Amino acid sequence: MIDQIWRLHIGSGPLIAVAVHDGHEVRSDVAKHLALSNSERLREEDPFTGEWAEVAPTRVVGLRSRFEVDLNRPRDKAVYRKPEDAWGLNVWKDQPPPEIFDRSLTEYDAFYDAMRKMLGEISQEYGRFVVFDLHTYNHRRNGPDGPTSSQEENPQVNIGTGTMNRKRWAPIVDTFIGALQSYNFPDGKLDVRENVKFQGGQFSRWVHETFPETGCSIAIEFKKFFMDEWTGKAESSDLDAIREALRFTVPSVLAALKNS
Repeated sequence: MIDQIWRLHIGSGPLIAVAVHDGHEVRSDVAKHLALSNSERLREEDPFTGEWAEVAPTRVVGLRSRFEVDLNRPRDKAVYRKPEDAWGLNVWKDQPPPEIFDRSLTEYDAFYDAMRKMLGEISQEYGRFVVFDLHTYNHRRNGPDGPTSSQEENPQVNIGTGTMNRKRWAPIVDTFIGALQSYNFPDGKLDVRENVKFQGGQFSRWVHETFPETGCSIAIEFKKFFMDEWTGKAESSDLDAIREALRFTVPSVLAALKNS
């Protein structure tokens, strides 16, 4: 039997928040082959995105580490098999048997089957829908005492729209970006830019390919300015402020979806 590796909360309305990389746990058969420590895995995961997903009535939160199966990559890349797949990290201390990877890919298939069903039902009920595809990214890869990456190339919030028909969804995307930029963030207005660091991953791509006329998935990547990416410790005030900034965008995004 395959475990469900995501948590789903169904609410009302056409807004869905997805945090596929929030999970940290791994199956026991995966864990015994992993060479990475918990802290090494956590560094590449997206902690706290599941909390931010609460801004949407319908929420999908990943429960397992991306080192078990990465739900934001194409199926043939969803299991990290070599260092080049995982930022140069040696993920495995030995060669796991094929059935471990097969089981992980079965989990992957079950997830996308469930998303097709859920988003299809939302599309039928509301006509169109918007996904907040929530992620975080590292900017201190030179070590805990090393310099941070340049602000020019690493905005506080990267909005990925490279997987969508940008012209079709411009009213929704532009409204979202404008609202997030205008939010009165405690340390000053957020630096929100489009397609600087990332253009969107497989989940958003899949939404746009599967629901080309009805689904708008905005890939939202927060730089880990709100936490120490080497220790995993975060500033609770910043976490709350990010959640409220996302919540602030919701009314205008839904209005744009209705009126466009």
